[in-house]
Amino acid sequence: MNGSAFPPPGGLEEALSGVTVLDFGQLVAGPVCGMYLADMGATVIKVEPPEGELGRQLGPPWQNGESIAALSSNRNKLGLSIDLKRPGAEAVIGRLAAGSDVVLENFRPGVADRLGIGFEALSRWRPGLIHCAISAFGQEGPWRERPGVDGIMQAATGLMSGIAGPGGEPGKAPLPLADMAGALFATIAVLGALRRRDSQGVGARLDVNLHSSMLMLQQMGLAAFLSSGDCPAPAGSAAPYAAPNEAFPAADGWIMVAAYQPGRWVRLCEALGRPDLLDDPRFRTNAERVKNRQALRDVLFPVFRTRTATEWEALLAGADILAAPVADFEAVTASGPYRASGIEVGFDHPVAGRVRMPGFAVGAPSPAPPRRPPPRCGEHSREVLRRFGFGESEIEALIAEKIILEPVPA
Repeated sequence: MNGSAFPPPGGLEEALSGVTVLDFGQLVAGPVCGMYLADMGATVIKVEPPEGELGRQLGPPWQNGESIAALSSNRNKLGLSIDLKRPGAEAVIGRLAAGSDVVLENFRPGVADRLGIGFEALSRWRPGLIHCAISAFGQEGPWRERPGVDGIMQAATGLMSGIAGPGGEPGKAPLPLADMAGALFATIAVLGALRRRDSQGVGARLDVNLHSSMLMLQQMGLAAFLSSGDCPAPAGSAAPYAAPNEAFPAADGWIMVAAYQPGRWVRLCEALGRPDLLDDPRFRTNAERVKNRQALRDVLFPVFRTRTATEWEALLAGADILAAPVADFEAVTASGPYRASGIEVGFDHPVAGRVRMPGFAVGAPSPAPPRRPPPRCGEHSREVLRRFGFGESEIEALIAEKIILEPVPA
């Protein structure tokens, strides 16, 4: 860098300036991908049917009648409502595609083609178009037509068996993990396709599915099985490859402890007042501790119950042992790290009021504030059409024919 100082960490809120995205996404994976692209500066147009996308119906929770699921997945977008089933709608979408760079959709395979928004139809209008389809099991293969929601994906990809409790009851991550993974990998795919188009001038037909996304998310666990052939035993909070690396019951809750490295295992035994464990052949190495995990729990659980989680956290931190109380969201949002992170952003919505949520904290210490709140269904229909060169008389005719719709006043 010719001796110059490195630039300070900066956000990516203008990285995709000049990129236009048609977002036909519904529920979670598609809209979240579109939101991330919008957070990075793309002009993202949320295209919805007259009744609105399915995510608007997902709840509880609700805020003044608005779905938090939809509000948390659609910031920084413009809203267009179009009835794709009406004559004339296909030509409108074609003109929009001709002025766009990316199309997102997460319908079941075949639906986008029937609606006239598939790759074949829209790439005729825009050579070099990047078309990203997100589905449950992919556009090809024996399960292509099967629908799949997050819980089904967690079950079908082995996650639920892997996070089951010691009693064997399947566990489930209490968040739409498969949808979020699909959104993240779709975002990466779109960014890669944009870069390739810039260098080679070609578009892309991207096939992102939740099933593969969940398998990629379980990189270490699946690779371990492919190597050994052994399915991990249900272990609750425990990591199958390390011990102790799990939650232990304190006097007032639970504390997560990771002390499987040799030096930290020694310091943990000393901090717990149990140096005798260092000579126990069952616990001398990480491999032995993993093998004898239940015996280790039987020894450590009573010790951890003698202090509160906060007391243990302070004691273990002094010995450079990784530990944190198992916190709920109330404790998380009251914590010093949360307040210092700047992760929380907010906006004022005309119906929901003040809305708070985590922002796009990628590439910078804290996210940029949202440029605009999530749109109501069709909120910017006129503005969007003007951006794509539609004249006022055309717009009025499309609204009169109910091809394009405007929102009911807030």
